[in-house]
Amino acid sequence: MVLVDIHCHILPGIDDGSKDWQTSMKLAKDAVKDGITHAVMTPHTLNGRYLNHKEDVIRLTDNFQKMLDEAKIPLTVFPGQEVRISGDLPQALDDDDILFLDEDGRYMLLEFPSDDVPAYSKDMIFQVMQRSITPIIVHPERNSRILKNPSILQGLIEQGCLVQITASSYVGTFGKEIEEMSRKFIEAGQCACFASDAHDLPKRDYEYSEALQKLSNEFGSEKAQEYRDNAQAIVNGDNVQLNWQPLTTKKKKKFWLF
Repeated sequence: MVLVDIHCHILPGIDDGSKDWQTSMKLAKDAVKDGITHAVMTPHTLNGRYLNHKEDVIRLTDNFQKMLDEAKIPLTVFPGQEVRISGDLPQALDDDDILFLDEDGRYMLLEFPSDDVPAYSKDMIFQVMQRSITPIIVHPERNSRILKNPSILQGLIEQGCLVQITASSYVGTFGKEIEEMSRKFIEAGQCACFASDAHDLPKRDYEYSEALQKLSNEFGSEKAQEYRDNAQAIVNGDNVQLNWQPLTTKKKKKFWLF
């Protein structure tokens, strides 16, 4: 059965993910063990620390695929990027230096700083979507500003963005608050799919299959299959739509004294 991971950091030596080829091969084996058959290589770019050019990522991914094939590791890899929202993004698009999740350039992983959603985000997303690109917001459940004000994500979805939640967030690896926020986004239909966001770091392992199993247990097998199908549709450049609703807010009970 096909299982697509649209977001991982297992190319060697170019960001905070894998440090060398040996580690990359180990992470590839871990991915296969977790049931992943296809993975998009998405090193950071434009985030102020890492600038990974399109051609370099393509070259490394091609080399990685050859090594995987020689080692008979059944993982198909594609070149991509995790793109930080930045004033430099329009120029990078003009320069053809951005990689997408699909060959047609329809879907792009878009990252915010971990503690903020910049004031210019709405305008920048509008500019990106004017180019017929759909941003996929990565791990909003781990963004401290969205944790405090989850309705921010709704505004991004209303603009036409899709959303990807980290599998490990949903299974509780990052703590109860992030686990619960993930569940709320899922329950409201505000998430399209999971991804591993795997790194060679503590608490950044592959937990994709565990997340899908938990999703099936809590929301039904059809929901788990929908997440599988959406991830595959994204890399194929096919339509993906969210059937979402605003987050429900629980009203506090009032206690009257007589």
